[in-house]
Amino acid sequence: MERVDPSSPAGLSWRTSRYCNGGDCIRVASNESVVFVGDSKDPEGPVLSYSKHEWHQFVTSIKRGDYDRNLID
Repeated sequence: MERVDPSSPAGLSWRTSRYCNGGDCIRVASNESVVFVGDSKDPEGPVLSYSKHEWHQFVTSIKRGDYDRNLID
């Protein structure tokens, strides 16, 4: 992960989830090699960048349930 200047990923098409609740979401954009992540409430704020490989690993771990809370103690 790398923090980048929010102006550097200019010209990208930012997306938020269709389940976004009133703008309290992350926004995501990508180019051929990098995925950018920012706060939808603060489009001029900080932006993080991940390699496509890092992002794929993260999404795969979410789908696998690695971050799910154990609701049964």
